[in-house]
Amino acid sequence: MQTPDFPLVIIGSGFAGLGLAIRLKEQGEHDFVVLERASDVGGTWRDNTYPGCQCDIPSHLYSFSFAPNPDWSRLFPTQPEIWDYLRDCADRLGVRPHIRFDHEVTGADWDENHGFWRIETSQGEITARVVAAGQGGLSEPSLPAVPGIETFEGALFHSARWDYDHDLRGKRIAVIGTGASAVQFIPYVQPEAQRLTLFQRTPPWIMPHPDRPVRGWEKRMFRRFPVTQKLFRGAIYTFFESRVLGFTKKPDLMKVGERIALKHMAKQIPGDPELRAKLTPGYRMGCKRILMSNTYYGALAQPNAEVVTEPITEIREGSIVTADGVEHEVDTIILGTGFHVADMPLTDWVRGRGGTSMAEAFGGSPQAYLGTTVAGFPNLFLMTGPNTGLGHNSIVYILESQFAYILDALRTMRERGVGVLEVLPEAQERFNAEVQVQMKNTVWTTGGCASWYIDRNGLNTVLWPGWTWDFRRRTRRFDPAPYVLAPAPSPVPTTASAA
Repeated sequence: MQTPDFPLVIIGSGFAGLGLAIRLKEQGEHDFVVLERASDVGGTWRDNTYPGCQCDIPSHLYSFSFAPNPDWSRLFPTQPEIWDYLRDCADRLGVRPHIRFDHEVTGADWDENHGFWRIETSQGEITARVVAAGQGGLSEPSLPAVPGIETFEGALFHSARWDYDHDLRGKRIAVIGTGASAVQFIPYVQPEAQRLTLFQRTPPWIMPHPDRPVRGWEKRMFRRFPVTQKLFRGAIYTFFESRVLGFTKKPDLMKVGERIALKHMAKQIPGDPELRAKLTPGYRMGCKRILMSNTYYGALAQPNAEVVTEPITEIREGSIVTADGVEHEVDTIILGTGFHVADMPLTDWVRGRGGTSMAEAFGGSPQAYLGTTVAGFPNLFLMTGPNTGLGHNSIVYILESQFAYILDALRTMRERGVGVLEVLPEAQERFNAEVQVQMKNTVWTTGGCASWYIDRNGLNTVLWPGWTWDFRRRTRRFDPAPYVLAPAPSPVPTTASAA
């Protein structure tokens, strides 16, 4: 019988892939490989290098609990510092030798006969008994389907693929999109531009940003007394977790935040009620991602900035045309149009039982049991899978919960001699029905907006609709009951092999 190259293959070396690899090493497991399409670790925080890129979760919570960093320079970490942290974790905790860089995964097929995965990479095929996919939701940029976009003759790039070779000074710059990245980079772009035109479909709610440098005495205290950093992390977690009430239980609580945001806007744009009207959302706060900035509104209030709310109908060689017939001449277009999240790209090339792709199995609405395992796709674990995203707390907390679940599942397979593990379809259906019932009264469903949380069938298949500690409780131990556990198949030898 053919044996796979590895018991376990991890796809991706961002927070998900690195974290699982570190936990495996801690438990004495060394027979695994991490496949990374780029030439370094870091995932989202390696690829998104646009000016002003920063996390909206505090540093001490947006990091591994098992790899604390007492030397964060700011309360909210910037992209370069997060990337440095991940590279340091890979080196210091011994997982870099397990990573195969420049190995882009282009296909993964379940081999029914042998009971393992055949993974196609840019460097050839690798086989694995188990696959853990850590390709995050913010890994594939989403590009707008605007007529004529391919005819534009100036510079055009997505914020996740920032073109630092293009000089923005003195340019007529168009920004399409008002998500988190646009809110962060616009204050850096506006001073460089001859003219900045923001094409806005829906304004975001923007709160004051509480970022500040971490004080020297705080760093010394965290280094000398590590328990104080744990307590600080716990306090941050508790504060952010309390926000779940407004998101999922009582959306009307968000009115308090709306008043703070409107006051924040009025302070930064004191003399332009027309601009304030354009930038005021018409939906309940929290329905779309809540953003933070102390400089975004001020940048848009400058004389060289303009906000256009008319829909884009066409892009020409040197201009953008809107529905009112106005042609806006531009030299550069920067896309702040987000990522493929509900339509995860890996679903197109992961094929399970019978050759069915995950995209076909999902039918537009991703589903998984505990956001981690998918019926019809044995021996496959998703990290940050369906309904594991968060609108109110740190995704690293969810990931660490999934690490524990996956490790316990692997232990169960090892101790029971299990070759094939697969969640029962009825267990997956029950779990997802429960999730959607919980989703009904949340702000994401009742808030009156259209967001990237909602899939093409109208379901929120991105976010976890409750307390994160409840997700951790459910994933603390691997329960075999909702699964089929079977030995590895013994393939019938062919005539040639029998001879």
